[in-house]
Amino acid sequence: MVPDELLIKPVAYYRGSFGTKFGIPRQSSLAHTIRGRIVFTKPYQVPEAMRGLEGFSRIWLVWGFSANKAAKGEWQPTVRPPRLGGNTAMGVWATRSPYRPNPLGLSCVEVEAIEGMEIVVRGADLMDGTPIYDIKPYVVYADSYPEALSGFAQLAPMASLKVVIPESLPFTDEQRRQLVEVLSLDPRPAYQDCPDKEYAMPFDGADVRFRVEKGVLTVTGYCSLRN
Repeated sequence: MVPDELLIKPVAYYRGSFGTKFGIPRQSSLAHTIRGRIVFTKPYQVPEAMRGLEGFSRIWLVWGFSANKAAKGEWQPTVRPPRLGGNTAMGVWATRSPYRPNPLGLSCVEVEAIEGMEIVVRGADLMDGTPIYDIKPYVVYADSYPEALSGFAQLAPMASLKVVIPESLPFTDEQRRQLVEVLSLDPRPAYQDCPDKEYAMPFDGADVRFRVEKGVLTVTGYCSLRN
């Protein structure tokens, strides 16, 4: 008999640059430069469980939406996808919205390295501290269907903004590359387009502020959040 409820607990946590949901790419692999780590917890820090993983270049992550109302059991039968401008309602099963009966996410990420009981990954669409419930290898013959229909999301989002980061701001070259890639995808809510509004995005221990006007996103400020 199948139980009515399945009790699951994290096997690992994601550690990355984004401290809040704002600014995170809306799908995995949209921002290849974003690097993070899958850090295993006890009792799952078992080297034997990693055996063979080095032969796979991508993995699936089953994770939890831990920072919104969905984590408290609140769900919506219809949602308004940002992909459609936030103006068109679609059934939750036709979207990847976090507001679902079981707040679980699924992401495919690139494996950059395996360092002890940590997996270094690229392209994750996860917030720092996201619980990881399971990890499965990506298998090309079973997981890749290029001819499949993808409804209203058939084409990948394209970078829509030119990003300007003043040289005076103290970002490393890698941070600049990551910010350009993420910000060019326009992290703002789909219904907002106000040139007078300044947005703040926690990123890699800093509060990054920016404005958008006529297709140009300009980073206007930087403030470290670390003591």
